[in-house]
Parts: sequence; C-alpha cells; structure tokens
Amino acid sequence: MTQPRASWDEYFMNIARVVSSRSTCDRKFVGAVIVRDKTILSTGYNGSIRGMPHCNEVGHMMEDNHCVATIHAESNAILQAAKNGVSIDGASIYVTASPCWNCFKQVTNSGIRRIIYGEFYRDNRIFEVAGKLGVELHHMPFADTSATPAAAAGSTSGPTTVPPK
Repeated sequence: MTQPRASWDEYFMNIARVVSSRSTCDRKFVGAVIVRDKTILSTGYNGSIRGMPHCNEVGHMMEDNHCVATIHAESNAILQAAKNGVSIDGASIYVTASPCWNCFKQVTNSGIRRIIYGEFYRDNRIFEVAGKLGVELHHMPFADTSATPAAAAGSTSGPTTVPPK
C-alpha cells in the first residue's frame, strides 16, 4: 500500500516543523519556511542573535513573561532572505505557530501575501488586519500535536481562514 502524496501545503508545513527542531529557545520551538512558486526561498527558527549564547545554554532573558533574547522564526526567515539578496515579495510563509503581532507586521510589510500556520499562538489582531490588507491567513493544524518538533510526518486537515476558538 502506498502512502498518499502530501499536498504542497502539507509538504511545506512539514518542512517548517522540521526547521523548528533547530530552535534554541526551549520555551517554544517554532519554524518558518518562505515559499514562492513551490520553491523554498528561506527558512528560519527562533533563537538568539548570531554569536550570542542560546537560551537553552544560558537561560532566558525574561521581560513581561517573554524571552526577549530570542528572534522569532518569521523574522529570522525574512532576515535570512535579505542577507542572501532573495526577494520574498508575493511569497507565502509556512510557520508552525501563528505570528505574534510584531512578526505579523514584519511578514506583511515584507510583501508576503499568504500566511499558513500550525497552531494559534496568542494575538487575535492578526485576523482583522490580515482581512483589511488582503493577506490570506490559513490555519493548518497538525494531526498529532503531541509529537516532537522533528516529527514532521503525518496527515493534516486542509487550511481554513477561520480564527481558532
């Protein structure tokens, strides 16, 4: 019996899940993959500033219950594309957790037009503003939410545009 072929959305979201396994802030493992025309343009995961010690090595820099030493996965994917001179205008981003407010602003200002996320993270403002900007926002939950970040295989349901409850 052959395994069903993954859709493009499943394929790129599974890759984002594997990318999250590189995260160095153990408070949340998040991975992002920027794609255009079925081609990966950039990836990113949450971690410290290049050259600085990682949270999982020296602990967290906490402010208002947030680790401020960490650069989020979406930001790192955008920065990696910029560093390498890769245009991401009109691209899609697959991210294992919905963007926080700051990352959402960076993602939309970078020209990304479609955001596909695995789990809802925390900020409902993204749903209203995405609609106003014409940015597609799709929830694509993982079938097995108890799996480790590197366990990327598994079926997922199709994307939806409804905010999670």
